[in-house]
Amino acid sequence: MNHSNTSWLSGLADFLIRQRLVILAVAVVLTVLAQPIAEQLSFDQSIESLYSEDDPHFDAYAESKTLFGGDEFIIVAYKDSNLFQEDGRQLTEASATRLSEFAARLSDVDGIQADSTQTLLQALRFPYKRDRVKQLVRGILLGDDDQTTAVILRLLPEEIATIPRGDTFAKVRQIAHEHNPPAFVVGEAVQVHDMFRYVEDDGRVLFQWSLVLLGLVILILFRSLRWVILPLIVVLATIRWTEATLVLSQMKLSMVSSMLNSLVTIISIATVTHVTVHYRELRSGLDRTSAFRQTFIELAPAIFWTCATTAVGFLALMSSHITPVRSFGIMMALGTLFVLLSAASFLPGGILLGGFSVDPGNAPAERRLVGALGAVTGGIERWPKRVGITALLLVLFAALGFRNLQVETDFSKNFRESSSIVKSLSFVEDNLGGAGTWEVNFPAPTKLDEEYLDRVTKLKSQLEEQFGGDGDGQLKKQVSLSDGLQLVPKLPSMLNTLQKRLNALQALQNEYESSLYNSEQGRMRIVLRARERQPSASKLQLITNVRNTANAEFPGAKTTGLFVLLAFMIESLLRDQLVSFALAAVGIGLMMTVAFRSLRIGLVSLVPNLFPIVLVIGMMGWIGMPINIATAMIASVSMGLTVDSSIHYISAYRRARRNGMSVSESLHATHTGVGRALVFANIALIVGFSVLTLSHFIPLIYFGILVSVAMVGGLAGNLVLLPLLLRMIETDS
Repeated sequence: MNHSNTSWLSGLADFLIRQRLVILAVAVVLTVLAQPIAEQLSFDQSIESLYSEDDPHFDAYAESKTLFGGDEFIIVAYKDSNLFQEDGRQLTEASATRLSEFAARLSDVDGIQADSTQTLLQALRFPYKRDRVKQLVRGILLGDDDQTTAVILRLLPEEIATIPRGDTFAKVRQIAHEHNPPAFVVGEAVQVHDMFRYVEDDGRVLFQWSLVLLGLVILILFRSLRWVILPLIVVLATIRWTEATLVLSQMKLSMVSSMLNSLVTIISIATVTHVTVHYRELRSGLDRTSAFRQTFIELAPAIFWTCATTAVGFLALMSSHITPVRSFGIMMALGTLFVLLSAASFLPGGILLGGFSVDPGNAPAERRLVGALGAVTGGIERWPKRVGITALLLVLFAALGFRNLQVETDFSKNFRESSSIVKSLSFVEDNLGGAGTWEVNFPAPTKLDEEYLDRVTKLKSQLEEQFGGDGDGQLKKQVSLSDGLQLVPKLPSMLNTLQKRLNALQALQNEYESSLYNSEQGRMRIVLRARERQPSASKLQLITNVRNTANAEFPGAKTTGLFVLLAFMIESLLRDQLVSFALAAVGIGLMMTVAFRSLRIGLVSLVPNLFPIVLVIGMMGWIGMPINIATAMIASVSMGLTVDSSIHYISAYRRARRNGMSVSESLHATHTGVGRALVFANIALIVGFSVLTLSHFIPLIYFGILVSVAMVGGLAGNLVLLPLLLRMIETDS
């Protein structure tokens, strides 16, 4: 970065100072106008959006919805100690009445496909083989205890429903809560909705509280209301401008981009903190206008390259095959560039306007901090090999943790144990066997015959014998078309053909055949149930085993369903992250090379930015923190966060060198100047994001923890590794 000619910066600084009130007024008006537009920003709550269009798991899921109508079910279960009469074959009159009325209330809810509701009362209408009927519905409508029963509701497709899904779920839950005894509500669609609801609601509320905490910490650090209000205004204006731009460009937030506000806050607070510390240092010998002018001239290039480099890093996510990930890259690039515009719009007027609380004060124990930072530079100078070897050993130790990384596919682990969804899942899985509904589908003839159905029966028996059981990695239930046909007796002259028996089954249960067999497309399926709350390895192995077993009997068999889609969701997000991360690293390295006009500086700057990534991912492995929906992109996010500090550090170091200081003096001056700003920003942000630990959504908690670790790792990288490397490549000659 060449600062030999600063005439254009001086001219720009003078313009911003002269026009500060006009620019400030325009920025305020734009923020006010952006507010109602930003409030229209919608949240894409489809789980399908987290998959690329050519993902094989998504293809299978979409195909199944076309073939069999989709399995978006809600299970509403409760326990009735007097469910059956003494013979165990008929429901008691009170239980039958209660179940019928309960199912009717649930079926009347808008968004429910009323004619598809399934209850034990309907199943027991079969006039034949009552014991076999009970066995068929056991684990679905009836628990092993003969006391637990469930109402199965099918959701209308969202495109034809008259109310949002969330309203449907809320009404179903209300009716379930009012039931005596209270009923429990589960279903993959409910889980997915709760995930998005927690992310949206918690994200908004916790973000507001994090701003309050940030403000308090900044007030403690700088003891000035003006210098608390300024960074918060920059944050809020940047976010509103970004959100309004997204609305105008018809983009939506998604699960992936739910961290947008948090990351924009980090970049904004870090930027304003550097301005605050630098301006405060200059105020000791200059008036306000001159101090701001000099601050702008000296920091503007670093802030510009910080925003530009961070934007390039996030734009690397455009290489992803998943639309929300690509959108997130664009959103973060926009947000980062709006930080630059917001700071330039609000800071000149905000700093120079009025005479209230003019200057930022000194932080508590700031002298001790300066002494500690000076000691760090002294230690690096005295023991460079020890410092380097220690950092290398730390990296190697963290890297060993990569071996222990696990992907979380138990979707219930996204919620606190005390949440209603986890309590409901536990009830259903303890009493009905499994809440995860999925399928294996395979080719079928356009006209069924007994020989083909015998093969289906054989496959079902194989699945039951090999994978049926009570433990993890086991199937809790399998339902096939042949199961229903076994309930229809073969009667001479009346039910003596397969077609007649299929017609009889259709009369007794009108959706049974169509939900399992599509004659036009030539596809058959067996519907499966498994425990949702089981280890990821067990779940993925079960899916693989079922697919392989089915393929042996019916080549071309596929496993799918929301259970499968959720199991592979994190794998989908992770699949192209390595490419995105590599592109981000290359892009940031090139930008740093261009910014400082030095290939050596460009390469050296990557080290402190890679350091926190190794620490974060290694820590996840060592402490057993799984990779979930909020941590799948932590490497790319970390890279975008730490590069800011590197640019400010190197810029300050080179500025000191141009002023005639030696390498040692320059590093010491940079440490006690920029180093303070880095420490202050990290303290404020870590305290602010501690609010995320209060979230109902576990991945948000993990995100808050990992971002904090990434910031601490980035601080260590920029205050220890970066000066060590600069000392190695720089000389006093």
